[in-house]
Amino acid sequence: MGSGLWWQQLGLVMAGGALGSALRFLIGDALVRSVGQGFPWGTLTANFIGAFVAGYLLVWLQQRGGNVVLLRAFLVIGLLGGLTTFSSLMLETLVFARNDRAALVPLYLGVSVVGGMFLVWLGARLAESARAL
Repeated sequence: MGSGLWWQQLGLVMAGGALGSALRFLIGDALVRSVGQGFPWGTLTANFIGAFVAGYLLVWLQQRGGNVVLLRAFLVIGLLGGLTTFSSLMLETLVFARNDRAALVPLYLGVSVVGGMFLVWLGARLAESARAL
């Protein structure tokens, strides 16, 4: 890979990451304002949106064929990387475990994993269906 392409990818990853992070912040802020801080709805929602979009993009990028390296850099690594967050999931799980909400740990992890897997699958299926149209 030439250094020019590498720098293009890096710039796109950075731009996508900034947008994804801003989107995650907006989602979290809106949910804290509407449902409160009792459960990490913002992280769960951002991760679910990211899982669905990741499944869709997997199929969509494969269908495009050819060179999708710049699209992948911006959309998957950058945008979805900034939007979704494993570290926040783990941190919120630790916060639950260390206080009076420890009973929520299995629920939060279970819903996150099962819901995320379902939404990746659903996004991929939707992209496959769109291809058939």
